[in-house]
Amino acid sequence: MTKEEIAERKFRPARQEADDARKAVETPQTTSAAYRLAFQDTEFLLREDLRPIRFQLELLKPQLLMDEARIESTFVFYGSARIPEPEEVQARIDAATTPEQKRIAENLGKKARYYDEARKLARIAAAYPPNPDECRHFVVCSGGGPSIMEAANRGAADIGAQTIGMNIVLPHEQAPNRFVTPELSFQFHYFALRKMHFLLRARALAVFPGGFGTFDEFFELLTLIQTGKMKPIPILLFGRDFWTRVIDFEALADEGVIAPSDLDLITWVETAEEAWAAVEAFYEDMEAPACD
Repeated sequence: MTKEEIAERKFRPARQEADDARKAVETPQTTSAAYRLAFQDTEFLLREDLRPIRFQLELLKPQLLMDEARIESTFVFYGSARIPEPEEVQARIDAATTPEQKRIAENLGKKARYYDEARKLARIAAAYPPNPDECRHFVVCSGGGPSIMEAANRGAADIGAQTIGMNIVLPHEQAPNRFVTPELSFQFHYFALRKMHFLLRARALAVFPGGFGTFDEFFELLTLIQTGKMKPIPILLFGRDFWTRVIDFEALADEGVIAPSDLDLITWVETAEEAWAAVEAFYEDMEAPACD
């Protein structure tokens, strides 16, 4: 008797069972949906009763794949899907057919510099060296879409680093941007599970001007840290002019609905260099942990 024999798997792998199940002789019984293996039965998995299982699967799949990729921590980027890269600004303004469209194109064009800053910051983060055991930190992660998200993934791709995209199924057609590493391109059905994965490994987070989605993700992060559900991480808020125009942070404190100290959760920055310096200052004298 050998240790290898004792440790040898005794049950057939599920994949082998699934392959054999597909080879079943066709009869009224074997062609019935009831006969399908439960994990091969899409209609069964999509039943309302199975929502808790789908939650678990959507949490587990990215978790396992990122573990296998030895990704210990991420640098997350939030921001608009509508801000153009600088080279596209004039073309969008010229394509406007009404004064309103032109005004909006010009407003978005004023924010185009943040595409470059997101790309630059992603390059800096993606260059962070792995641990001796090849455990990786500050892996760039975005929602996988266009604009600021694309800029983040693009910055990491510029230096040949892997980069994560967390897409969401929406009623209108969309696809991950071309800079997301295919093996780290995830698709979610549930917004809640997607937001959880944004933050589970996040060790720094950059927030650029954005709309409802950016607000949702940004304020959930603030709430988690404010309430002590999550330990503080650097929250780098790009675009003071934009944010203070659309949100009166000081008024929230003046009205007493948040504490003045809650405003200290935010670090205002305008450039990639400022943002990375803030991350370095936050983690000064800390060693990156090894992979679990």
